[in-house]
Amino acid sequence: MPIDITMPRLSDTMETGTIVKWHVAAGDAVSAGDVIADVETDKATMEMQCYDDGTMVSIVVNEGSPVEVGTVVAVMAEEDEDVGDATSRPAAPATAPVPTQEPASVEAAPAAPAVEPEIIDDGSEDVESKPVESAPVEPHLTMRGHVRISSVARRIADEHGVDLASLAGSGPMGRIVKRDVLAAIGITKETAAAVPPGAGLSPVSPVSPSISNLPTTPVDSSSTSMPIKASDIPTPSGYGLQPWSEPLSGMRQTIARRLVESKTTIPHYQVSMVFDMDPMVQMRTQLNEQLVKHQVKLSMNDLVVRCCALAMYTNPLMNASWGGDCINYHGDVNIGVAISLPPERGGGLVVATIRNADKKSLRVINQESKELSKKARTKGLTIDEMADSTFTVSNLGMFGIDNFTAIINPPNSAILAVGAVQQKPVVRNGEVVVGHEMTATLSNDHRVVDGATAARYLSSLKELIENPGMALV
Repeated sequence: MPIDITMPRLSDTMETGTIVKWHVAAGDAVSAGDVIADVETDKATMEMQCYDDGTMVSIVVNEGSPVEVGTVVAVMAEEDEDVGDATSRPAAPATAPVPTQEPASVEAAPAAPAVEPEIIDDGSEDVESKPVESAPVEPHLTMRGHVRISSVARRIADEHGVDLASLAGSGPMGRIVKRDVLAAIGITKETAAAVPPGAGLSPVSPVSPSISNLPTTPVDSSSTSMPIKASDIPTPSGYGLQPWSEPLSGMRQTIARRLVESKTTIPHYQVSMVFDMDPMVQMRTQLNEQLVKHQVKLSMNDLVVRCCALAMYTNPLMNASWGGDCINYHGDVNIGVAISLPPERGGGLVVATIRNADKKSLRVINQESKELSKKARTKGLTIDEMADSTFTVSNLGMFGIDNFTAIINPPNSAILAVGAVQQKPVVRNGEVVVGHEMTATLSNDHRVVDGATAARYLSSLKELIENPGMALV
């Protein structure tokens, strides 16, 4: 008997899920425990596993299509079942609307045999049905089923009657841009330059003509009634930005909702402090030289995370969260590390949790941070890997940012925004010398953390950072 694979509930608040990518296709053999798809939930992108051995019969739900939990997304045949018998079974209908266009990256299920056109004899002249034309190759779509195309390219395609389904975009993320449409209608850079205004092409912004844009063959002035102007010369390929609108993914919607909720419901305030980083820079350099043979390279963020965790021992009031009618003080020190996601995964920010960071060595913190960061940017983190943080560190120092303020990650009551370690003129022992400094800004929930409590925590953190040997024990 064929097995229905349904959209699983991967988190306690999940109501719908989106198949980001299928790792199997119809006809593939699968085993229990195999990852068959990546699913985007309201909190993260997670792996969907198969729990039986068998063969995939059909993919019911396409990539990018949001469906409710419990909806049949695929059908598989059991290990000893004939695939042909399972294929003859009618597919279960989806409970959520599916975009009318399917992403080109999804391998479609085997099509049903073509039905011969039926001729109805009603005594009148025989009418033969027209043959069904094969569907063209569909363009690259967004996760919501919209064609990725710039407004200029769409306008030119409409004017010339170009079928978007026949185009393959060469822009970012498969986006159809102007040069793709021009190539489809047979207009190259040289021929487009000779087309007078009003001949159907969309107007091009005036730019200074370059040698590469000019016609390579002489132009006969008698062949056209209008002279060529600079405004008629097309923009060089890849020049300028292409405007577009990208529908929000489920994860991005959740991030937006939580940030608005945090900023509007939590009374934020900030305190900042400058740290002398010379001792930590020196210690990190020595440690990395000794760890080369072990292929370990500690980052400045690893050291900051460790120091933030240890500072909780002298400031336990910081390791707390708002409970509505109480304040919850936590026994475990779980440091959340903010990780930025690449554009191809929808962008945004997730927070990975390093549990009991106060009890872990720098090497363990370094290893966990790298593994969590890599997984967040490729497969996606699980709910457990993002849960239970009691304090968050957000670091933009690698981008050269001096200082910034961060929005609190609920249910935390504080987040530390870490800037770059910069070499600058500083005063040491009454003399101006060249040294390293770093600015960190602590955002706090005033319902939980008083100003004096935050100031004492930063003072303890400063002592640890400026005496980094204490972070090793």
